[in-house]
Amino acid sequence: MDVFNTLGRRRQPFQPLQPGRVGIYVCGPTVQARPHVGHGRAAVAFDVVRRYLTWSGYEVVYVQNVTDIEDKIIAAAAAEGADPQVLAKRNAEVFAAAYLRLGVRAPDIEPAATDHIAEMVQLIATLIAAGHAYPAGGDVYYAVRSYDGYGKLSGRRLDDLIAGPRIEPGEHKRDPLDFALWKAAKAGEPSWDSPWGPGRPGWHIECSAMARLYLGHTFDIHAGGADLIFPHHENEIAQSEAATGTPLARYWLHNGMVNLGGEKMAKSTGHVVDLIEALDTYPPQAVRLFYLRTHYRKPLDFTTAALEDSTASLDRLWAFRRRAGDPGSSPAHPATIAAFRSAMDDDFDAAGGLGVLFEAVRIGNRLLDADEDASALVAAYDELADLLGLSEVRGGIDDLAEELGALGARFGVSADAPETVLAGLLAIRAGARDRQDWATADAVRAALADLGLVVEDGTDGPRWHRS
Repeated sequence: MDVFNTLGRRRQPFQPLQPGRVGIYVCGPTVQARPHVGHGRAAVAFDVVRRYLTWSGYEVVYVQNVTDIEDKIIAAAAAEGADPQVLAKRNAEVFAAAYLRLGVRAPDIEPAATDHIAEMVQLIATLIAAGHAYPAGGDVYYAVRSYDGYGKLSGRRLDDLIAGPRIEPGEHKRDPLDFALWKAAKAGEPSWDSPWGPGRPGWHIECSAMARLYLGHTFDIHAGGADLIFPHHENEIAQSEAATGTPLARYWLHNGMVNLGGEKMAKSTGHVVDLIEALDTYPPQAVRLFYLRTHYRKPLDFTTAALEDSTASLDRLWAFRRRAGDPGSSPAHPATIAAFRSAMDDDFDAAGGLGVLFEAVRIGNRLLDADEDASALVAAYDELADLLGLSEVRGGIDDLAEELGALGARFGVSADAPETVLAGLLAIRAGARDRQDWATADAVRAALADLGLVVEDGTDGPRWHRS
């Protein structure tokens, strides 16, 4: 397995610190607002990395933080007239719900910054004692020039940064390049006690403290969006490695940005597409498939045409699986599995892996057309679709058993299992449409909608999802 390591800008063989075990830290969202579709891309990209490593036999420890205290959160709360921590908690819940709908598995550990203030204070004290940081007027700053390796991740030179646009202002700084580790309390803002007075942590120190607490001083993979390379990840490296004398992460993975009209999506500019709205408009797994059709490191253009095409592609996948039936105990098609592994071993190329899945569907349909055995391809499909998070969700309606039973009785469907009742109702609707009995077809659809089950017609037949 080869991966592209942002640190060094080159491909490298993947060799974890401990054989058979992989530690991953993903920079999670700063929750000053609802998620946009760019957040969904990062979540899906590294969810697939995690799934593939697990499928490959590794024991994976996956840590993804929530930044619930930061300048942007405080500004958003002030604009809304809300408590910053209440606003952060509310938005964090929206993020979690959106990721769940996308099929993103929950992290093994999901630390919130405000639950780890003590670890941040301890790390800052270590940096001060080592001469890499200094208190100034209630703030604490990291002395960038004290660390010789600054710039090794982003490739930026210190002399070029002096006049750069991202120099953090601060009247007590010794050097314009220095950045805040601790910010003195301001009236009306959340604060915590520290040896330097009440205040709150800077953004960069949060991830350094949480990553080393849960994964150790050095771990395998640090991941996040390409927009985090500088200054966030560069600053993480500087403060973490200055404190420990060891590398922070062996491999740095960064996903490309999602663009809208040729411009990067960013909450700071308002140039965004709301992720919840996208998930309400399109099947969530079609949004997931949209992300996977482009290699995770490349930029991705968001268009309605691309989402509609992904929806049609998802229909083709699921139509094959419905048609194929139970593969029984057939082993997965070896050549399909090998081709998928080859794609994913090439820097986690999920787009290439998705191509393998569609090729299996193409050949499988051809075999079914000829009334030949396709069970090995179906078994491979099941394994790979599950790994990519694209398996059709057939269940999830047990809580509607009573309501569906009554609805089934109304239309003459007699069955116990809610899934069977739903299938019968969809069959009645399909028959009514074939007879051009639009009144019955619309009545079934409307009755299901009243239960929160949305029926949509695709080229390969109807599909449903919960509203």
